[in-house]
Amino acid sequence: MNPSSHHRPTLGLSSLRNTIATFFITILLIYSLYSSKLILNKGENPNCSLPSLSSKENLESVGSTGALPPPPPPPPPTKNSSDGESDDGAVRSSPPVPEKETTQIKHVVFGIAASSSLWDKRKEYIKLWWRPDETRGVVWLDDSVKISEKENKSLPEIRISGDTSSFDYTNKQGKRSALRISRVVSETLRLGMKDVRWFVMGDDDTIFIVENLLRVLSKYDHNQYYYIGSSSESHIQNILFSYTMAYGGGGFAISYPLAKELEKMQDRCIQRYPALYGSDDRIQACMAELGVPLTKETGFHQYDVYGNLLGLLGAHPVTPLVSLHHLDVVDPIFPGISRVDGLKRLFDSVEHDSASIIQQSFCYDKNKYWSISLSWGYVVQVMRGVISPRELEMPTRTFLNWYKRADYTAYAFNTRPVARHPAPRRDCCRVLPSRRESVMYLWVGNCRAAIPSLPTTRSAFQKLMDEAKSLMTTVCSASSLGEVVPFSFSVRISKSAVGLRCGR
Repeated sequence: MNPSSHHRPTLGLSSLRNTIATFFITILLIYSLYSSKLILNKGENPNCSLPSLSSKENLESVGSTGALPPPPPPPPPTKNSSDGESDDGAVRSSPPVPEKETTQIKHVVFGIAASSSLWDKRKEYIKLWWRPDETRGVVWLDDSVKISEKENKSLPEIRISGDTSSFDYTNKQGKRSALRISRVVSETLRLGMKDVRWFVMGDDDTIFIVENLLRVLSKYDHNQYYYIGSSSESHIQNILFSYTMAYGGGGFAISYPLAKELEKMQDRCIQRYPALYGSDDRIQACMAELGVPLTKETGFHQYDVYGNLLGLLGAHPVTPLVSLHHLDVVDPIFPGISRVDGLKRLFDSVEHDSASIIQQSFCYDKNKYWSISLSWGYVVQVMRGVISPRELEMPTRTFLNWYKRADYTAYAFNTRPVARHPAPRRDCCRVLPSRRESVMYLWVGNCRAAIPSLPTTRSAFQKLMDEAKSLMTTVCSASSLGEVVPFSFSVRISKSAVGLRCGR
């Protein structure tokens, strides 16, 4: 073997060294060229650089044809030039910048779904909030109705909905009228009204606070796709239908561009959902196909409840009151008068201060140990004891769930029970032993006192009875402010104890 072969360089290692050296030399040359370019361009005007565009501006500037974005605006005047004067000394008048017009009542069109069989009764609700010669909209009926010339001036235009007999409807629990009502927005759009920004849909038993509706809509850009409304007060309703659905009775708003897209595809869309129950879930199904989510505004109220709205209206969330629904189902909002008269009284307060209507405030009277909750324009509640703000802002359960078998856990919000006596009671009652299962024996007296011995004479027994009646009247009182409601007392005498039964 030739010994000189041991000192021969390795071919692979030499090639790798050459490659690495070439790479670093290339990097140095590129960096040198880049640095020299920066040095040469250092003295140029920085205003000539293109402004950076946001993703939204890029999407708006680049059309479907792939056109380039427009050139950037001219650079602003230098600091040396005064306002209205160019660099050469000539005075130039700058064009006025048009201010964006806020959403007004003329920009909103209402589509009201109504029934001819209930028109005579429910038209009174529409008269409460409709403003002739100001508000624009149409009432869509299933059949023609008679209306006097005087009423015609105080109500919206009345039209008959289009034929929906060609659409499939397979829900056995619902009504085919849902198909007609779901097309209200599209049919209103086809009327071709000018200068429309928003379409607002509601039922004939829905009232709107128009000023507050405008306040809510003014927060959003009407040129974008918006579907605005709120869900139900019933948790079960929201599960059966959807938490992402705007309930039509409470009303919802659709921006004009979205309404145009909805009108193009709605008839094909509702054909794909023949098993849905109502109109509002069909609207939501089409919105899902268009990719537009629900924007929730809690001032729209479906009010899927029964009974007294005192608890809900007395603890309204901090948002403008926009609508009220199911006025035929709930009790009159003011006791002792009709539903329509109660709403008229509410609108009297709306005229004074629409933004504050139903807004809750609370304060405390330390001397009298009172908690006071005020719902502006509606009710003042005075409760004994100090109740925390966290509790006061929860609605009291003066109402019943839409599903009567459901309890308070079936609401979509927190509630608290109606407290008859929020302050600690000074009187206590104890259950005494009894030999009969059908009779409960109670002792009512001072909480620290011992159970008294039973009277042995009739006069002593009568004295105890009189005292017990007085105490039981307090315990059984239905008013938290001490108003005594008449009660009947049933007295039973036995050898073991005295039985008192409190009942209405």
